[in-house]
Amino acid sequence: MKKNLRVLILTPTTLPDISGNAISAERWRQSLIGKGLFVRVIATTNLDADNLVKNIESTKADVVHAHHVSKAGGLFLDQKIIEQYDGLPLVVSPAGTDILSQDGQVHNLNTIVARVCRRACIIVTQGEWTANRLATLFPDLKNRILHVPKTYTWFGDDSFDLRKITGWSPKHFVFFLPAGIRPVKRNLETLIAMRSVYELRPHVRLVFAGKPLDQDYAARFQEELERQSEFAQWIPIIPHGSMRSAYATVDVVINSSSSEGLSNAVLEAIGAGKPILASDIPGNRWPIIGRENVPACGLLFELSDKNDFIRQALKLVDDGQLRNELNKAGRDRASKWPGVDAEASGLIYAYEEAIRRQHKRSLNL
Repeated sequence: MKKNLRVLILTPTTLPDISGNAISAERWRQSLIGKGLFVRVIATTNLDADNLVKNIESTKADVVHAHHVSKAGGLFLDQKIIEQYDGLPLVVSPAGTDILSQDGQVHNLNTIVARVCRRACIIVTQGEWTANRLATLFPDLKNRILHVPKTYTWFGDDSFDLRKITGWSPKHFVFFLPAGIRPVKRNLETLIAMRSVYELRPHVRLVFAGKPLDQDYAARFQEELERQSEFAQWIPIIPHGSMRSAYATVDVVINSSSSEGLSNAVLEAIGAGKPILASDIPGNRWPIIGRENVPACGLLFELSDKNDFIRQALKLVDDGQLRNELNKAGRDRASKWPGVDAEASGLIYAYEEAIRRQHKRSLNL
Protein backbone atom coordinates (compact mmCIF):
# COMPACT_ATOMS: atom_id res chain seq x y z
CA MET A 1 0.00 0.00 0.00
CA LYS A 2 1.19 3.48 -0.82
CA LYS A 3 2.33 5.13 2.37
CA ASN A 4 -0.28 7.47 3.81
CA LEU A 5 -2.84 6.82 1.07
CA ARG A 6 -5.31 9.72 1.07
CA VAL A 7 -8.95 8.99 0.30
CA LEU A 8 -11.94 11.29 -0.16
CA ILE A 9 -15.27 9.50 0.31
CA LEU A 10 -18.36 11.18 -1.13
CA THR A 11 -21.75 10.03 0.11
CA PRO A 12 -25.24 11.59 0.01
CA THR A 13 -25.40 11.96 3.80
CA THR A 14 -22.97 11.76 6.69
CA LEU A 15 -23.32 11.43 10.43
CA PRO A 16 -24.98 12.78 12.51
CA ASP A 17 -27.66 12.24 9.84
CA ILE A 18 -28.73 8.62 10.25
CA SER A 19 -28.97 6.77 6.95
CA GLY A 20 -27.56 3.60 5.44
CA ASN A 21 -25.14 5.65 3.35
CA ALA A 22 -23.93 7.60 6.37
CA ILE A 23 -23.46 4.45 8.46
CA SER A 24 -21.50 2.68 5.72
CA ALA A 25 -19.25 5.68 5.14
CA GLU A 26 -18.53 6.07 8.86
CA ARG A 27 -17.74 2.37 9.22
CA TRP A 28 -15.30 2.63 6.32
CA ARG A 29 -13.76 5.82 7.66
CA GLN A 30 -13.02 4.33 11.06
CA SER A 31 -11.65 1.03 9.76
CA LEU A 32 -9.50 2.64 7.06
CA ILE A 33 -8.03 5.15 9.50
CA GLY A 34 -7.25 2.17 11.72
CA LYS A 35 -5.17 0.78 8.86
CA GLY A 36 -3.16 3.97 8.48
CA LEU A 37 -5.02 5.80 5.71
CA PHE A 38 -6.01 9.45 5.72
CA VAL A 39 -9.76 9.54 5.08
CA ARG A 40 -12.19 12.42 4.74
CA VAL A 41 -15.93 11.85 4.32
CA ILE A 42 -18.18 14.60 2.97
CA ALA A 43 -21.89 14.74 2.15
CA THR A 44 -22.84 15.53 -1.43
CA THR A 45 -26.24 16.99 -0.62
CA ASN A 46 -25.98 20.61 -1.82
CA LEU A 47 -22.33 20.06 -2.83
CA ASP A 48 -21.41 21.75 -6.11
CA ALA A 49 -18.38 21.44 -8.37
CA ASP A 50 -16.53 24.37 -6.79
CA ASN A 51 -16.82 22.93 -3.30
CA LEU A 52 -15.83 19.48 -4.56
CA VAL A 53 -12.67 21.02 -6.02
CA LYS A 54 -11.88 22.61 -2.66
CA ASN A 55 -12.32 19.28 -0.87
CA ILE A 56 -10.20 17.36 -3.35
CA GLU A 57 -7.44 19.95 -3.03
CA SER A 58 -7.55 20.23 0.76
CA THR A 59 -7.62 16.44 1.12
CA LYS A 60 -4.81 16.03 -1.45
CA ALA A 61 -6.76 12.96 -2.49
CA ASP A 62 -4.97 10.07 -4.19
CA VAL A 63 -8.35 8.51 -4.96
CA VAL A 64 -12.02 9.46 -4.64
CA HIS A 65 -14.66 6.94 -3.60
CA ALA A 66 -18.20 7.95 -4.60
CA HIS A 67 -20.70 5.93 -2.59
CA HIS A 68 -24.00 6.07 -4.50
CA VAL A 69 -23.31 6.44 -8.19
CA SER A 70 -26.01 8.92 -9.15
CA LYS A 71 -26.09 11.10 -6.02
CA ALA A 72 -22.33 11.22 -5.33
CA GLY A 73 -20.58 10.06 -8.49
CA GLY A 74 -22.68 12.31 -10.68
CA LEU A 75 -20.48 15.24 -9.66
CA PHE A 76 -17.73 13.73 -11.80
CA LEU A 77 -19.77 14.47 -14.92
CA ASP A 78 -19.52 18.20 -14.27
CA GLN A 79 -17.41 19.81 -16.99
CA LYS A 80 -15.21 21.61 -14.48
CA ILE A 81 -14.40 18.34 -12.68
CA ILE A 82 -13.79 16.57 -15.99
CA GLU A 83 -11.31 19.24 -17.06
CA GLN A 84 -9.43 19.41 -13.76
CA TYR A 85 -9.56 15.83 -12.53
CA ASP A 86 -9.78 13.55 -15.52
CA GLY A 87 -6.63 11.84 -14.22
CA LEU A 88 -7.88 11.38 -10.65
CA PRO A 89 -8.69 7.72 -9.86
CA LEU A 90 -12.40 7.24 -9.16
CA VAL A 91 -13.99 4.32 -7.31
CA VAL A 92 -17.79 4.04 -7.15
CA SER A 93 -20.07 1.83 -5.08
CA PRO A 94 -23.68 1.63 -6.32
CA ALA A 95 -26.83 1.73 -4.22
CA GLY A 96 -29.82 -0.47 -5.00
CA THR A 97 -31.65 2.53 -6.44
CA ASP A 98 -28.73 3.20 -8.79
CA ILE A 99 -29.54 -0.01 -10.64
CA LEU A 100 -33.33 -0.19 -10.55
CA SER A 101 -35.87 2.58 -10.66
CA GLN A 102 -38.61 2.50 -8.06
CA ASP A 103 -41.03 0.70 -10.39
CA GLY A 104 -38.50 -2.11 -10.76
CA GLN A 105 -37.41 -1.25 -14.29
CA VAL A 106 -33.80 -1.05 -15.40
CA HIS A 107 -32.46 2.47 -15.76
CA ASN A 108 -31.86 3.79 -19.26
CA LEU A 109 -28.22 3.17 -20.02
CA ASN A 110 -27.64 6.77 -21.08
CA THR A 111 -28.33 7.99 -17.57
CA ILE A 112 -25.92 9.30 -14.98
CA VAL A 113 -25.37 5.79 -13.61
CA ALA A 114 -24.06 4.45 -16.91
CA ARG A 115 -21.85 7.48 -17.60
CA VAL A 116 -20.33 7.52 -14.10
CA CYS A 117 -19.64 3.78 -14.15
CA ARG A 118 -17.74 4.26 -17.40
CA ARG A 119 -15.74 7.08 -15.83
CA ALA A 120 -14.81 4.96 -12.79
CA CYS A 121 -11.68 2.83 -12.65
CA ILE A 122 -13.25 0.38 -10.18
CA ILE A 123 -16.89 -0.39 -9.35
CA VAL A 124 -17.14 -1.81 -5.84
CA THR A 125 -20.06 -4.11 -5.15
CA GLN A 126 -20.93 -5.56 -1.75
CA GLY A 127 -23.95 -7.66 -2.67
CA GLU A 128 -24.05 -10.57 -5.10
CA TRP A 129 -27.17 -9.31 -6.84
CA THR A 130 -25.62 -5.87 -7.40
CA ALA A 131 -22.57 -7.40 -9.08
CA ASN A 132 -24.68 -9.65 -11.30
CA ARG A 133 -27.01 -6.82 -12.30
CA LEU A 134 -24.15 -4.49 -13.16
CA ALA A 135 -22.45 -7.18 -15.25
CA THR A 136 -25.72 -7.66 -17.13
CA LEU A 137 -26.27 -3.93 -17.64
CA PHE A 138 -22.68 -3.14 -18.58
CA PRO A 139 -21.00 -6.27 -19.97
CA ASP A 140 -18.11 -4.16 -21.25
CA LEU A 141 -17.32 -3.10 -17.66
CA LYS A 142 -17.15 -6.57 -16.08
CA ASN A 143 -13.41 -6.26 -15.50
CA ARG A 144 -13.97 -3.12 -13.40
CA ILE A 145 -16.40 -4.79 -10.98
CA LEU A 146 -14.72 -5.77 -7.72
CA HIS A 147 -16.45 -7.48 -4.80
CA VAL A 148 -15.64 -6.21 -1.32
CA PRO A 149 -17.23 -8.10 1.60
CA LYS A 150 -19.77 -6.01 3.47
CA THR A 151 -19.99 -6.13 7.23
CA TYR A 152 -21.73 -4.31 10.05
CA THR A 153 -20.54 -2.77 13.27
CA TRP A 154 -22.02 -1.25 16.40
CA PHE A 155 -20.98 2.33 17.10
CA GLY A 156 -21.78 2.15 20.79
CA ASP A 157 -23.77 0.47 23.54
CA ASP A 158 -25.92 3.40 24.64
CA SER A 159 -29.30 2.35 25.98
CA PHE A 160 -32.39 2.85 23.80
CA ASP A 161 -35.28 0.71 25.02
CA LEU A 162 -37.95 0.97 22.34
CA ARG A 163 -40.59 -0.60 24.57
CA LYS A 164 -39.98 1.93 27.32
CA ILE A 165 -39.92 4.85 24.89
CA THR A 166 -43.14 3.78 23.17
CA GLY A 167 -44.88 2.80 26.39
CA TRP A 168 -45.32 -0.81 25.29
CA SER A 169 -44.92 -3.71 27.71
CA PRO A 170 -43.12 -7.08 27.43
CA LYS A 171 -46.54 -8.58 26.58
CA HIS A 172 -46.59 -6.73 23.28
CA PHE A 173 -45.07 -8.28 20.16
CA VAL A 174 -42.98 -5.56 18.51
CA PHE A 175 -42.06 -5.31 14.82
CA PHE A 176 -39.32 -2.78 13.96
CA LEU A 177 -38.75 -1.10 10.59
CA PRO A 178 -35.54 0.99 10.61
CA ALA A 179 -35.42 3.00 7.36
CA GLY A 180 -35.72 6.55 6.12
CA ILE A 181 -39.27 7.50 5.14
CA ARG A 182 -39.34 7.33 1.33
CA PRO A 183 -41.17 5.35 -1.35
CA VAL A 184 -38.45 2.77 -2.01
CA LYS A 185 -38.60 1.68 1.66
CA ARG A 186 -42.40 1.22 1.51
CA ASN A 187 -42.94 2.46 5.06
CA LEU A 188 -46.48 3.58 4.33
CA GLU A 189 -47.45 0.34 2.60
CA THR A 190 -46.10 -1.67 5.52
CA LEU A 191 -48.07 0.41 8.00
CA ILE A 192 -51.29 -0.20 6.07
CA ALA A 193 -50.63 -3.96 5.77
CA MET A 194 -49.79 -4.24 9.46
CA ARG A 195 -53.28 -2.96 10.32
CA SER A 196 -54.67 -6.35 9.31
CA VAL A 197 -52.10 -8.16 11.46
CA TYR A 198 -53.05 -5.98 14.42
CA GLU A 199 -56.74 -6.70 13.96
CA LEU A 200 -56.00 -10.42 14.08
CA ARG A 201 -53.43 -10.19 16.89
CA PRO A 202 -54.20 -7.11 19.04
CA HIS A 203 -50.97 -7.45 21.05
CA VAL A 204 -48.89 -6.68 17.92
CA ARG A 205 -47.10 -3.33 17.70
CA LEU A 206 -45.01 -1.64 14.98
CA VAL A 207 -42.31 0.99 15.42
CA PHE A 208 -40.64 2.91 12.60
CA ALA A 209 -37.29 4.68 12.88
CA GLY A 210 -35.89 6.93 10.19
CA LYS A 211 -35.82 10.49 8.95
CA PRO A 212 -38.33 11.79 6.40
CA LEU A 213 -36.39 11.69 3.11
CA ASP A 214 -39.28 12.34 0.72
CA GLN A 215 -41.46 15.12 2.05
CA ASP A 216 -44.66 14.30 0.14
CA TYR A 217 -44.45 10.61 0.95
CA ALA A 218 -43.55 11.35 4.59
CA ALA A 219 -46.58 13.62 4.91
CA ARG A 220 -48.88 10.82 3.70
CA PHE A 221 -47.11 8.38 5.99
CA GLN A 222 -47.60 10.67 8.99
CA GLU A 223 -51.30 11.16 8.21
CA GLU A 224 -51.80 7.39 8.07
CA LEU A 225 -49.77 6.92 11.23
CA GLU A 226 -52.15 9.19 13.13
CA ARG A 227 -55.01 6.92 12.07
CA GLN A 228 -53.09 3.83 13.18
CA SER A 229 -51.64 5.23 16.39
CA GLU A 230 -53.16 2.54 18.60
CA PHE A 231 -50.54 0.06 17.35
CA ALA A 232 -47.84 2.05 15.51
CA GLN A 233 -45.31 4.74 16.42
CA TRP A 234 -42.55 6.59 14.60
CA ILE A 235 -39.20 7.66 16.08
CA PRO A 236 -37.45 9.80 13.45
CA ILE A 237 -33.96 9.48 14.92
CA ILE A 238 -32.26 6.76 16.94
CA PRO A 239 -28.64 7.79 17.67
CA HIS A 240 -26.17 5.54 15.84
CA GLY A 241 -24.56 4.61 19.15
CA SER A 242 -27.89 3.22 20.37
CA MET A 243 -28.90 0.95 17.50
CA ARG A 244 -27.66 -2.24 19.14
CA SER A 245 -29.87 -1.56 22.14
CA ALA A 246 -32.84 -0.71 19.92
CA TYR A 247 -32.64 -4.04 18.07
CA ALA A 248 -32.34 -5.91 21.35
CA THR A 249 -35.72 -4.62 22.56
CA VAL A 250 -37.87 -5.77 19.60
CA ASP A 251 -39.13 -9.15 18.37
CA VAL A 252 -38.86 -8.95 14.57
CA VAL A 253 -37.06 -6.60 12.16
CA ILE A 254 -38.80 -5.65 8.89
CA ASN A 255 -37.21 -4.71 5.57
CA SER A 256 -40.00 -3.93 3.11
CA SER A 257 -37.92 -2.20 0.41
CA SER A 258 -38.67 -2.48 -3.29
CA SER A 259 -34.96 -2.20 -4.06
CA GLU A 260 -31.84 -2.99 -2.03
CA GLY A 261 -28.19 -3.70 -2.70
CA LEU A 262 -27.27 -5.26 0.65
CA SER A 263 -29.08 -3.53 3.50
CA ASN A 264 -27.19 -2.38 6.61
CA ALA A 265 -30.38 -2.92 8.60
CA VAL A 266 -30.63 -6.54 7.46
CA LEU A 267 -27.03 -7.21 8.45
CA GLU A 268 -27.55 -5.49 11.80
CA ALA A 269 -30.67 -7.55 12.46
CA ILE A 270 -28.73 -10.73 11.70
CA GLY A 271 -25.95 -9.54 13.99
CA ALA A 272 -28.49 -8.83 16.72
CA GLY A 273 -29.95 -12.32 16.36
CA LYS A 274 -33.41 -11.06 15.43
CA PRO A 275 -35.69 -12.80 12.93
CA ILE A 276 -36.35 -10.78 9.79
CA LEU A 277 -39.48 -10.28 7.72
CA ALA A 278 -38.34 -8.96 4.34
CA SER A 279 -39.58 -8.27 0.86
CA ASP A 280 -38.71 -10.98 -1.63
CA ILE A 281 -36.32 -8.97 -3.79
CA PRO A 282 -32.89 -10.04 -5.08
CA GLY A 283 -30.93 -7.92 -2.61
CA ASN A 284 -32.70 -9.54 0.36
CA ARG A 285 -32.75 -13.17 -0.73
CA TRP A 286 -29.12 -14.09 -0.27
CA PRO A 287 -28.48 -12.59 3.20
CA ILE A 288 -31.79 -13.90 4.59
CA ILE A 289 -32.30 -17.23 2.84
CA GLY A 290 -28.63 -18.02 2.27
CA ARG A 291 -27.24 -20.71 0.06
CA GLU A 292 -28.00 -24.41 -0.04
CA ASN A 293 -27.78 -26.14 3.35
CA VAL A 294 -27.58 -22.80 5.20
CA PRO A 295 -30.58 -22.20 7.49
CA ALA A 296 -32.67 -19.11 6.77
CA CYS A 297 -32.63 -16.31 9.33
CA GLY A 298 -35.93 -14.76 8.25
CA LEU A 299 -39.04 -15.03 6.11
CA LEU A 300 -39.67 -13.36 2.75
CA PHE A 301 -42.99 -12.01 1.51
CA GLU A 302 -44.19 -11.25 -2.00
CA LEU A 303 -43.92 -7.50 -2.46
CA SER A 304 -47.13 -7.14 -4.48
CA ASP A 305 -49.21 -9.41 -2.21
CA LYS A 306 -50.46 -7.75 0.97
CA ASN A 307 -51.99 -11.06 2.09
CA ASP A 308 -48.61 -12.78 1.88
CA PHE A 309 -47.13 -10.12 4.16
CA ILE A 310 -49.93 -10.80 6.64
CA ARG A 311 -49.42 -14.57 6.46
CA GLN A 312 -45.68 -14.36 7.06
CA ALA A 313 -46.08 -11.82 9.87
CA LEU A 314 -48.60 -14.06 11.64
CA LYS A 315 -46.23 -17.02 11.39
CA LEU A 316 -43.61 -15.02 13.26
CA VAL A 317 -46.09 -13.81 15.87
CA ASP A 318 -47.56 -17.25 16.55
CA ASP A 319 -44.59 -19.62 16.29
CA GLY A 320 -42.03 -19.17 19.04
CA GLN A 321 -40.04 -22.20 17.91
CA LEU A 322 -39.73 -20.73 14.42
CA ARG A 323 -38.47 -17.46 15.87
CA ASN A 324 -35.90 -19.30 17.98
CA GLU A 325 -34.67 -21.22 14.93
CA LEU A 326 -34.34 -18.01 12.92
CA ASN A 327 -32.56 -16.31 15.84
CA LYS A 328 -30.05 -19.15 16.06
CA ALA A 329 -29.46 -19.15 12.30
CA GLY A 330 -28.83 -15.40 12.38
CA ARG A 331 -26.35 -15.62 15.24
CA ASP A 332 -24.54 -18.53 13.57
CA ARG A 333 -24.31 -16.58 10.33
CA ALA A 334 -23.12 -13.45 12.11
CA SER A 335 -20.34 -15.39 13.82
CA LYS A 336 -18.93 -16.34 10.40
CA TRP A 337 -19.52 -12.98 8.73
CA PRO A 338 -16.49 -11.02 7.44
CA GLY A 339 -15.45 -8.34 9.90
CA VAL A 340 -14.45 -4.70 9.51
CA ASP A 341 -10.82 -5.68 8.89
CA ALA A 342 -11.76 -7.78 5.84
CA GLU A 343 -13.97 -5.01 4.49
CA ALA A 344 -11.25 -2.39 4.96
CA SER A 345 -8.66 -4.61 3.28
CA GLY A 346 -11.00 -5.06 0.32
CA LEU A 347 -11.48 -1.31 0.00
CA ILE A 348 -7.74 -0.67 0.14
CA TYR A 349 -7.21 -3.19 -2.64
CA ALA A 350 -9.91 -1.42 -4.68
CA TYR A 351 -8.25 1.96 -4.17
CA GLU A 352 -4.80 0.67 -5.08
CA GLU A 353 -6.17 -1.06 -8.16
CA ALA A 354 -7.96 2.14 -9.21
CA ILE A 355 -4.70 4.09 -8.91
CA ARG A 356 -2.85 1.45 -10.93
CA ARG A 357 -5.47 1.43 -13.68
CA GLN A 358 -5.68 5.21 -13.86
CA HIS A 359 -1.90 5.34 -14.23
CA LYS A 360 -2.12 2.81 -17.05
CA ARG A 361 -4.84 4.86 -18.73
CA SER A 362 -2.69 7.97 -18.55
CA LEU A 363 0.25 6.18 -20.15
CA ASN A 364 -1.94 4.97 -23.02
CA LEU A 365 -3.26 8.44 -23.84
